[in-house]
Amino acid sequence: MGKRTVIPFGPQHPVLPEPVHLDLVLDDEKVVDVIPSIGFVHRGLEKLVEIREYPEMVYVSERICGICSFGHGWGYSHAVEGLLNAEVPERAEYLRTIWHELSRIHSHLLWLGLLADGFGFESLFMHCWKLRETVLDLFEETTGGRVIFSVCRVGGVSRDMDKETLNKVVKTLRGMEKEIKELTDVFFEDYSVGNRLKGVGFITKEQAMELCAVGPVARGSGIRQDMRLSGPGIYNELGFEPIVFEEGDCWARCMVRIGELFQSIDLIEKAVEKIPEGDIIVPIKGVLPAGEAYMARLEQPRGEAIYYVRGQGTKFLERFRVRTPTCMNIPAMVKMLQGCDLADVPMMILTIDPCISCTER
Repeated sequence: MGKRTVIPFGPQHPVLPEPVHLDLVLDDEKVVDVIPSIGFVHRGLEKLVEIREYPEMVYVSERICGICSFGHGWGYSHAVEGLLNAEVPERAEYLRTIWHELSRIHSHLLWLGLLADGFGFESLFMHCWKLRETVLDLFEETTGGRVIFSVCRVGGVSRDMDKETLNKVVKTLRGMEKEIKELTDVFFEDYSVGNRLKGVGFITKEQAMELCAVGPVARGSGIRQDMRLSGPGIYNELGFEPIVFEEGDCWARCMVRIGELFQSIDLIEKAVEKIPEGDIIVPIKGVLPAGEAYMARLEQPRGEAIYYVRGQGTKFLERFRVRTPTCMNIPAMVKMLQGCDLADVPMMILTIDPCISCTER
């Protein structure tokens, strides 16, 4: 055994899109241990429930993360609706599901671009983000926003989409499919990409379960876990089945997200075909029940997120707590880094798709 060295990695690094700091314990070029450190962007958003009435907090919750902002607004709204025993109109649930799947496409394309940038494939990075811009254009047309949308409300949604707009969304996404297929074939077939991803960052199904991994990290290790099977939305009416790979390496996690790109397009098309007519919101008035708590679970692009709210008999929540997927995937990331080559560290961190602003709230 050679001399062990501890080197700092992050929070600033050319490859890392997020400010995570790791102390890497090295034996020559091999990583033998990892000590993560977070806390660079803590904003105290959960504390704001004490001075923001519960209908206003949906805007704050969206700002937990800019990439999956709609999902955070939906998770918060769903938790408060459960606390109030409010029944959301079915059309609103369809619209929420459509916007949430658009968010998944936008998030996965963004991530694929960052992964390509990690390889040094700048043209592949730009092509991924070019396709993502098309999704952001759809968001802008249907919600008025490109990053923060502010259409989710406690009780439903604030904006509707007519049949013509819904059909345009499907037509645009179907038009993107060929380009997405050509783009993702690089990740499937290119030798240099496979060399960087296959057999790297391996984590077994048992380890993923023991470390409570969620999202594509869990499904890439063969775990059939997806909150769309039992969470809010109308996924069960769309014939949903999670995409699972057994390999447990960086390549498998990449393939899960690529598969979900095409799956989300299919889900949106099915939702547009089945969306019913009707109201998009129910009026919510009054105070929140005191001494009660409600928890909602939602499948964000990175995995399961949990939203916990507690009322206190006023228009202000007593407690709002979010457990984000990146927070749960950090132990799995530490495990997969142990024993890897130093050169593979950035790529392995990227394959958990870290979002530190979500983690630190």
